[in-house]
Amino acid sequence: MAVDTFIAYVGVYDHASDADADYQLIKDLHTKANLIDSYDAAVVERRADGKVKITKKHETPTRVGGVLGAGVGLATGLVVVLFPFAAIGGGLLLATTAGGAVLGAVAGHAAAGMSRHDLKELGEHLDAGQAGLIVVGVSDMGAKIEQAMKKAKKVEAKELKADTAAIEADAKSAEAEAK
Repeated sequence: MAVDTFIAYVGVYDHASDADADYQLIKDLHTKANLIDSYDAAVVERRADGKVKITKKHETPTRVGGVLGAGVGLATGLVVVLFPFAAIGGGLLLATTAGGAVLGAVAGHAAAGMSRHDLKELGEHLDAGQAGLIVVGVSDMGAKIEQAMKKAKKVEAKELKADTAAIEADAKSAEAEAK
């Protein structure tokens, strides 16, 4: 079992536009500057009704999301763990489709890769703002990722351990069972 160590960065924002701006800075580190090679990210926004919605997301194509075509990675999985009824686009993330089954598998691995205490802290941290940015990256890119989260009121970093081969196998199995 080859377990990789990632770092989950969670930034809290007063305004969704600030989270979007930092999301773009992270994306630019990847696409324009080639400073980070792989990452997963999700922008979450608290709507007027108090519900959480993922407004933007990026999943590294070489990990589970890209391989299966479901667009699901560790950042989205972490959002589901923290906010089980989060919505993406117009619908609930956990639907009764193959994509929902894949998401459940990835969320399970995201939850298992972090302590309950850390998960609780991250959830409380995000509850303090109107929007949040969750970025999961390899541990040696931490300084670059944190520097790009300039507009956050506060940034928390927590270690996340994940066996990407096991995630992929479980996601493929969940996808097959859902069909």
